[in-house]
Amino acid sequence: MTSALEAARVSVATLPIIDISGLSSANIADRKAVGAALRAACLDKGFFYIKNHGVSEDLISDVFSEAAAFFALPSEQKDEVNKAKSPCNRGYETLQGQTLEAGAPPDLKEGYYVGPDHGPDDPRVLAGMFNHGANQWPPQRPNFKPVMQAYLNEMMVLSARMMEGIALSLDLPENYFDGYNRDPMATVRLLHYPPQPAQARPNQKGAGAHTDFGGLTLLRQDDVGGLQVWDQTSDGWIHAVPVPGTYVVNLGDMIARWTNDRYRSTVHRVVNMSGRERYSVPFFYTGNYAHTVECIPTCLSPGEAPKYPPITVEAHMREMYKRTYK
Repeated sequence: MTSALEAARVSVATLPIIDISGLSSANIADRKAVGAALRAACLDKGFFYIKNHGVSEDLISDVFSEAAAFFALPSEQKDEVNKAKSPCNRGYETLQGQTLEAGAPPDLKEGYYVGPDHGPDDPRVLAGMFNHGANQWPPQRPNFKPVMQAYLNEMMVLSARMMEGIALSLDLPENYFDGYNRDPMATVRLLHYPPQPAQARPNQKGAGAHTDFGGLTLLRQDDVGGLQVWDQTSDGWIHAVPVPGTYVVNLGDMIARWTNDRYRSTVHRVVNMSGRERYSVPFFYTGNYAHTVECIPTCLSPGEAPKYPPITVEAHMREMYKRTYK
C-alpha cells in the first residue's frame, strides 16, 4: 500500500522556477519575457514555482504562526468557528471533512477558510451569491484576523498581476482578464496535515488526487514536503519539493476551460510521509463570480469547436463544491 503513495524524486528544474519581477517592469519586453516563460510552463505540466513575487516573508511567517497556533487549540474551541455555522463556507473544517478523490476515504487534513468580508447588506449577499458573506474569526487569537486580512490583500494584488502575465502568455492584451479581476473572490486556506498514520485506510492520504476548481492557486509550503504532481510524460507522481522564498503555482479548472484545455489543470495530491506535522497555505484565486468564462477564440485551432459551453464563475464553483462536499 505504501508504494501506491510514493512519488519520484526529481530535479527541481522539472518544475521551472520563474522570476516574475518582470511583470512589474515599465518595459513591455520584460513583461512579455515573463509571459513567454509562463506559456512554456502552462503548456507543459501547468505547475511551476514563482520567485521575486513581492509578498513579505515576515507576513508569510506570521500567517504560518497563526495557523499553527489555531490548529493547536482544543477541538471545542476550534468548533466555535466551524464552517458548518457559516452560510458562505468560512471558518474551521474538521479533520477528514473533505473528500477530494472520488472513491477514496476522507482526506487526512483539517483546514480554515478565509475570504473577502461581505456584510449582510452587501447586494451580493442579499442576492444569495455563492460563498459571499462574512468571515468567522477565532476569539482566542486576536492577531489572526489582521494577519489573514493583510495576507489576503497582498495575494489579491499578486494574483491580478499573475493574470496579466497569463494574458501575455496567450498573446492577449494584458487587460484581457480585467473583468475577471474586478471585485474578485478568493480564499486563503490554512491547512494542517498530521503525519500519515501507519494504519491508514487503503488509499487514504492527506489530500486525495484532484484538480483545483478556480483560476490560479498560489501555494506556500512549509519545509516538510508531501505535495505530489501527476506527470503525464512519465505516467507517474513527482514531488513538488519546498523551495524557500517561492510559491508553487498551478492552474485551476477555469483556466483549462478558458483555453479549451490548451493549458492544463493538473492532478495533484498530498501524502505526508515525513512523520512530522505539515502546514501549507494555498491561495485560491477565483475571480469575479458574475464573470462569464467562455473559450478564448485564439486558443482554438482552425475548425476546432469549444469543448465547454459558457458558464459564470459562480455556476462553475457551485458545481465544484457539490463534487467534494456531498
